Amino acid sequence: MNKMMLGVIDATTYMEPLHELTLQRSIAAIPFAGRYRLIDFVLSNMVNSGIESVAIFPKYQYRSLMDHLGSGKNWDLDRKRDGLFFFPSPDLNIPSPHLGAFQHFEQHVDYFLRSKQKYALICNSYTVCNIDYRHVLQRHIDNQCDITEVCYQGRSLEMFILETSLLLDLIANRIHTGYNSIMDVVCDHLHQLKVCQYEHHGYVAVIDSIESYFRHSLELLNPTVWQQLFIKSRPIYTKVKDEPPTKYTSDAVVKNSIIANGCVIEGHVENSVIFRAVKIGKGSVVKNSIIMQKSQIGEQCELEAVIVDKDAKIEDHVKICATEQQPFVVRKGTVQGALMSQ
Repeated sequence: MNKMMLGVIDATTYMEPLHELTLQRSIAAIPFAGRYRLIDFVLSNMVNSGIESVAIFPKYQYRSLMDHLGSGKNWDLDRKRDGLFFFPSPDLNIPSPHLGAFQHFEQHVDYFLRSKQKYALICNSYTVCNIDYRHVLQRHIDNQCDITEVCYQGRSLEMFILETSLLLDLIANRIHTGYNSIMDVVCDHLHQLKVCQYEHHGYVAVIDSIESYFRHSLELLNPTVWQQLFIKSRPIYTKVKDEPPTKYTSDAVVKNSIIANGCVIEGHVENSVIFRAVKIGKGSVVKNSIIMQKSQIGEQCELEAVIVDKDAKIEDHVKICATEQQPFVVRKGTVQGALMSQ
């Protein structure tokens, strides 16, 4: 029991470069890989690592996040003891620019005080990878570290393991120490704490801009990348939706693409990620693009390097051609007509 971990997901981050995709959702709820949300990856990693109690600390636009996660049933977190917990920030106007803000944790400190787990794992919600945190914990214990930071190619992934008692001390003494977050502690070299680094080997995608979202989404079309991220022994869980298989008409052409279920494909799709229940009309060509759930692409359209958010509609004969360096975003629920085409 003492070696079990407590999962803490900091979903308070707001990033201006992701503004187009976070107008009506938090970063944690951004759709990814055809049927997932960004938070699915860190949450699944926690569950696959034996974590049975996960606290999510959201701050902005978290309705869609709560709707997606529900009771945590799809992650086996709908439990009588422990399970999935939401702790929104009461002070929505107080900025917390760094991961693991102690002020936010202090507002819900009873959760930490009542927890039986000896260790706490603090993570962000926008890093996509497949990692077994039990290996990180074992290294943490073997090296007698106070804090272990998970890194990739020398860069922090903003994932930290420490004893729950130390976390409580840092929260309680934040006024005296001047540490406002776990990042403040790790970046300060003047304290007496032993901070260790754990290097993760495997695929990693940090989603912090429209460009990174677009680039990493299309990277999934590479079988090697897909195999590193979606591992049978450590599956990525998500909200289950029962929808029929995708229908391909006789005129449909699909090359090197991810197509979710419930779609109707009548046109040409190449090097693209197509989410659930998308319709692509006759004569339309979609290349190097991401089309999110329930969006409709009309007939005789041409899309390249485009991100179409959920429930958007592209009318007939629309042409939008952007670049991979600057993909064009069609906002959620909007209509793109021929007169507005790029």
